[in-house]
Amino acid sequence: MRPAKTDASSVELFRSSLEAILDPDHELICLAKLIDWNRFDEAFGRFYHERKGRRGLPTRLMVGVHLLKHMKGLSDEETCAAWLENPYFQAFCGETHFQHKMRFDRSSMTRWRKRIGPDQLELVLAETITVAVETKAVSQRQLERITVDTTVQTKAVAHPTDSHLILRSIEWLNRLAKHHGVKLRQSFIRLATYARREVGRLLNTRGHKQGMGWIRKMRTWLGRLIRDIRRKIAGNPTLEAAFETVLERAERIHDQQRGDNNKLYALHAPEVECIGKGKARTRYEFGVKTSIATTNERTKGGQFVLGAMTLPGTPYDGHTLEGQLDQVTRLTGVTTKRAYVDRGYRGHGIDREGLDITLSQTRGITSPTVRREMRRRSGIEPVIGHLKSDGHLERNHLKGPEGDAINAILCAAGHNMRLLLRWLAMLWCALIKFWLIFWKNPMSGQKTPQAQ
Repeated sequence: MRPAKTDASSVELFRSSLEAILDPDHELICLAKLIDWNRFDEAFGRFYHERKGRRGLPTRLMVGVHLLKHMKGLSDEETCAAWLENPYFQAFCGETHFQHKMRFDRSSMTRWRKRIGPDQLELVLAETITVAVETKAVSQRQLERITVDTTVQTKAVAHPTDSHLILRSIEWLNRLAKHHGVKLRQSFIRLATYARREVGRLLNTRGHKQGMGWIRKMRTWLGRLIRDIRRKIAGNPTLEAAFETVLERAERIHDQQRGDNNKLYALHAPEVECIGKGKARTRYEFGVKTSIATTNERTKGGQFVLGAMTLPGTPYDGHTLEGQLDQVTRLTGVTTKRAYVDRGYRGHGIDREGLDITLSQTRGITSPTVRREMRRRSGIEPVIGHLKSDGHLERNHLKGPEGDAINAILCAAGHNMRLLLRWLAMLWCALIKFWLIFWKNPMSGQKTPQAQ
């Protein structure tokens, strides 16, 4: 059902409210007052039923904990623990009195993300941009000039070596067979574990040939296990349905060879793709390609993220630019006039009236403004670095392609929230400094008789 309206119960009458205890000038308190929380209630209300089911958690609570999670770079479990201990976190999420018991748990956050979905969560990122414009951290003119680049949102998977994937397939099949009472002729777990250890010891040494021999043995054992299970469950629709997904993935791992396309890199995350970005330290990354759009100009408020979207299938960068421009316009409400991209976007084929797309290292530009803004294109790289180091764009733990899209949107919103907190702190420090100067010398703002 829809979340119930929070009313102060009679139990709270004799307790001090958070408003009376906390510092009203704290950045989180000031930022909570600037966010339009009713906007989320109106947009997400259609995902709840009027009468069926139990009452849902307040929308402000769930949006607030997700913003805090990606703002501070915490996991779901760490966010729950920090919310229970930190009164400023509770006040940011709409609580009027300090709560000594959790109102939600980790699974509540998971279910809420699945219910809302990545398309509607774009509203959270759009609200952070609106607050940035209202607080003058970014101007409307800066929203018209953007920088676009792609990166890899890596998945939380182990490095996909052949021996590791085969061993995991054998373990999954044995665990599932034990759960359903299927008696196997041989488990191969002990043999595969020993072989996996030998491969790690021999493969990158002079014993490379022996290491490859152990891999061939592991693949043979996996094939025997698959055939044994298929014989045991044949003619039983219930067992065939239970084993269908695991057997299909195990057969893909058994059959895939070096040089094949559409490989499976993780049993629990079949959507993972192998992407080579030409980095010296990391030749290949395993995840999904992600497009990021930021403001081109870096002001005192910082370089805000205006759009973030995942690109399954590793498409060519030039073919993704149009979708990214549409998302920026949808979130900001401002039509993009200038977009700066790297040379990977050559051949984008976009021809829109009033839109100028400039590639890096382009020669013959006469406008000094365009040349200056083109030199700022590389400023998006540290923003991507902050999204990975301070946020969760590195080693995403959310499940499935929808989890990738949700994580990218919330990482961008968390980055903007960090910039807004710093911007509000700077404004408050400037206000205090101005007040101290004026208090010490009240006549500083007036002209002296000599100046007149």
